[in-house]
Amino acid sequence: MKTIFLFACALLALLPAAHPQSARRPNIILIMVDDMGYSDIGPYGSEIHTPNLDRLAREGLKLREFYNNSICAPTRASLMTGQYNHRAGIGFFDVNLGLPAYQGYLNRSSLTVAEVLQQSGYTTLMAGKWHVGNDSLSWPNQRGFDRFFGFIGGASNYYDIGSYADKVRPVTLVENNKTIRLQPGQYLTDEIAGHAVQYLDETRDSKKPFFLYVAYNAPHWPLQAQPEDIEKYKGRYSIGWDSLRTQRIARMKELGIIAPGATIATDPEVPRWESLTFDEKKLWEKKMEVYAAMIDRLDQGIGKILNKLKELKQDENTLVVFISDNGAQGGFIPFGRKRQRNSGPIGTAGSYDYQEQSWAHVSNTPFRAYKATAYEGGISSPLIAWFPGKIAAGSTARGTAHLIDLAPTFYEIAGAKYPSVYKQTPSYPLAGTSLAHLFFARQEIDRKAPLFWERAGNRAVRSGRWKLVSAYPANVWELYDIETDRAETRDLAAQNPQLVTELSAAYDKWAKANDVVEYDKIRPSGNSGFAGPFQNPPATGGRR
Repeated sequence: MKTIFLFACALLALLPAAHPQSARRPNIILIMVDDMGYSDIGPYGSEIHTPNLDRLAREGLKLREFYNNSICAPTRASLMTGQYNHRAGIGFFDVNLGLPAYQGYLNRSSLTVAEVLQQSGYTTLMAGKWHVGNDSLSWPNQRGFDRFFGFIGGASNYYDIGSYADKVRPVTLVENNKTIRLQPGQYLTDEIAGHAVQYLDETRDSKKPFFLYVAYNAPHWPLQAQPEDIEKYKGRYSIGWDSLRTQRIARMKELGIIAPGATIATDPEVPRWESLTFDEKKLWEKKMEVYAAMIDRLDQGIGKILNKLKELKQDENTLVVFISDNGAQGGFIPFGRKRQRNSGPIGTAGSYDYQEQSWAHVSNTPFRAYKATAYEGGISSPLIAWFPGKIAAGSTARGTAHLIDLAPTFYEIAGAKYPSVYKQTPSYPLAGTSLAHLFFARQEIDRKAPLFWERAGNRAVRSGRWKLVSAYPANVWELYDIETDRAETRDLAAQNPQLVTELSAAYDKWAKANDVVEYDKIRPSGNSGFAGPFQNPPATGGRR
């Protein structure tokens, strides 16, 4: 009873006042980074310098179990709409495969968070990567955002040097429906944070609350960072991935992110660090130095956003949520493309390298597999929620939460009504459940149904402690007890055939309801656009 009372008090403090334009309704800032592993920030065990995320975690809540959709566009579809990605129209990627669930852009029945909050009196702002519709009818300003700066497709260079003879592509951006260019000397991560700060400053005299979505493309490839940030990490990774992973595991246990006896996944494809030559080690060290520098820089941008909040005296009336869109990337993808050669050193504008599997294994510590899979290394993300005076400082909770839960969370704390009809189009019911009880009273999530995944034939079901998972093209169901084996090291399917039958039947029912098609029947041929249309593309080759 006491817990219920405390939650009621906390939530009442968040509900809108009688006047619909009341500035006391909470502001909401959603920050998402790209291709960053579960353990890549300080609050989740990393050695990378992330003081601003450290602060948010120290003063807020961390979730141990927050799930994404394993890859860029499907994650963003669920994040923006509160729908499973097939229902929203992005069952595969931002390419049209000829069916409504695979049309490659958000359908009109899946309302964006910006559309719902905008009609509820919020100013809606976005800076960064869109990647849920390339056609201009599906750009951010057409889907509820008052202000937008960023890029529409799946990836971008971080520098535009103004001369393209050496294969460095121009960086084409969009601001409020107008095509612009990144200027020589500008660094895209800084520009995303800078526009977020600018848009916040523009609300200075407004009586309306705001929703700000900051979608960093860092640390997504290509590996390009500011020289001064790279210098900070010089020599830090000479210990190699084996030792670094051991250090992170110890730190994660100390922080309570994983249990003292947690299972740890291994990857037989990752060579022992000591088996490398001196020159190989130096090359690999450089990649991780640049990757760390990219995360360092995005954290610096978060600090600027927090400073602007404080300057505007909105820091005590703002919910900040931080997540990653998927796990770190292993192997060479997409399929069917040649790997573009660097035209400059790793870290510069001519670099088309990326972190690669051996370091990604560290990033996804302690989990199995990588981006684009339905194993924990593909679909697990850190989540930090910060709201001074509303969310208990320094708390860590299990979850289990998913992208589809964030939209209903925002609507509940904003006092926003989710419409059954929007602009003469019926709206799909929300698929998730609000996390307000979890955030503000640490109550367990009251989820009425399991969580489900499908993307390019990779499938999963999470129900309580159990997870059913299948990797394409084997298409064999495996069963794991996530409470005791989140690293998915012990397949229990053979010992629990009835449970496998029940969970697979639940998956089949969900798949039918969400128009999921067997992947072999819809699989694109040739260059599938795995990473989507890349406006400044480094072409990459097949998996190692």
